[in-house]
Amino acid sequence: MDVLIDEATLSRRVGELGRELDALYPDSANDPPLLIGVLTGAVTFMSDLMRAMDGHVEIDFMAVSSYGASTRSSGVVRILKDLDHVIEGRRVVVVEDIVDSGLTLQYLLELLRQREPRDIRVVALLRKLKAGAADVPVDLLGFEIPDEFVVGYGLDFAGLYRNLPCIAVLDPALLGERAGPHGEHPSSDPHSGGEAG
Repeated sequence: MDVLIDEATLSRRVGELGRELDALYPDSANDPPLLIGVLTGAVTFMSDLMRAMDGHVEIDFMAVSSYGASTRSSGVVRILKDLDHVIEGRRVVVVEDIVDSGLTLQYLLELLRQREPRDIRVVALLRKLKAGAADVPVDLLGFEIPDEFVVGYGLDFAGLYRNLPCIAVLDPALLGERAGPHGEHPSSDPHSGGEAG
């Protein structure tokens, strides 16, 4: 396993993202943004991001799953855990660990917009540089990374490696048949190692 982003670099960039979010919500004491973490991979990132912010925030979580490999072409997903908060009129920040093809995030944003929040921003720790990815807006981005299968800092493979303090590239030989043809994360659990499809 090769380290792609070390612990110190992650910590520094997450701190910067927290300060950038604070600057976007100067009136958070009266109007706190709602951070929505996309389970399960974004939990570590969201926890550190919140602690890096000085302003007030509220949090909620969503979990989505694909309908198998078809998600990569159709973007069809199902909700496993919906929000506890009503977001109509709220300022919403979607917190993602990794944007891979962008299809699931695209679907999620469409779904959230139907609920009429005041505005929606996206903060993502990682975005893969890959051809054919959906053009999904990411307002704040930690790092662009090559199209490799990555683990650590919340991202997993088969339930393992989430607790690594860094982002590392998993040896393709370990992936076997569970990964897609271009280092995509297994479609059986789209948040195993990140955003589906």
